[in-house]
Amino acid sequence: MKKVLHIVGARPNFMKAAPIHKAIAGRGQLAQVLVHTGQHYDVKMSDVFFTDLGMPAPDVYLGIGSGSHAEQTARTMIELEKVFLKEKPDLVSVVGDVNSTIAGALVASKMGIRIAHVEAGLRSFDMRMPEEVNRIVTDRLADLLLTPSPDADANLLKEGVDPSRIHFVGNVMIDTLLTSKARAEQLPTLKELGLSPQGYAVCTLHRASNVDDPKVLSGLLSSLAHISARLPVIFPVHPRTRKMLADHGLSGMLERSPGLRLVEPMGYLEFLALTSQARLILTDSGGLQEESTALGVPCLTLRENTERPITVEQGTNLVVGTDPVRITEEAERALSGQGKQGRIPEKWDGRSAERIAELYERVLGADPSELRVSA
Repeated sequence: MKKVLHIVGARPNFMKAAPIHKAIAGRGQLAQVLVHTGQHYDVKMSDVFFTDLGMPAPDVYLGIGSGSHAEQTARTMIELEKVFLKEKPDLVSVVGDVNSTIAGALVASKMGIRIAHVEAGLRSFDMRMPEEVNRIVTDRLADLLLTPSPDADANLLKEGVDPSRIHFVGNVMIDTLLTSKARAEQLPTLKELGLSPQGYAVCTLHRASNVDDPKVLSGLLSSLAHISARLPVIFPVHPRTRKMLADHGLSGMLERSPGLRLVEPMGYLEFLALTSQARLILTDSGGLQEESTALGVPCLTLRENTERPITVEQGTNLVVGTDPVRITEEAERALSGQGKQGRIPEKWDGRSAERIAELYERVLGADPSELRVSA
């Protein structure tokens, strides 16, 4: 039986890999190995996601941990080479744009193993973003480029990619959201936080460009403080962000804004319970731009660009940058009922993982006479 080796390393990866692993297991045509690099090593940033998503325990855990981009990528490559030599996979499946993604692609390419990149073709056109470097290099190396939206196909074609390598499968992360939403909303998350549906906003911040610069971070906090005077802003704090808040001496700003409520990072289901019933989302996360569009919740992206333009063109997302005045103005518009409306993009239908499983089987030649075709 042909073998697919999945690589995950950070929480955005888990929501994408979980439905793919489940779909392949359900079809029974391919063997699977799940490798967790440990790029996110905090329990609340990693382990709880396996529980929430119903993923099996990883077959291999590398425990890479933190470090500079070069250190983290290099350590991951060294350890993955050992795993590939032992497991001898026929296909390495990488997802997203984190350091574990590019590490897996580089090692597999050097070893002559076929590579599939799930969420291929996304571009911010900002090479200052480490994720953009990861996306471009991974796409260059991958044999199968599995795209979530037509703009991703267009990007790859402009870069000269052979169309035969490009497969528009839809957004697999939305598979996870659609199967989990009802279960998430049954949790007592809102009650425990003293919230009512549509009575609060949610914020996430983690990108280095936003949290490492004290001037930028201070400006973002000032806009969040203004918004929190109107309704509570729930702010699950990424470990990196919490460290920077302390390092930059910004605790005083938080103490003067009781409506800006910092909470610990949440598991997937808890956080989905929060975002699905929010009135407004403010974020610098790529995945949350997509989830807010699927949920129909207005979203303000606190960045100067997005690698997910479909969330702006068709969804509920608006890219507002980091200027506190602009953020505050757009938040006021959204809270006054003038927030951006949107629709669900094509193939964000909960069946992307099935399309991916079918593609992997076809490419690897696993009992083709018995393949089931998904629309």
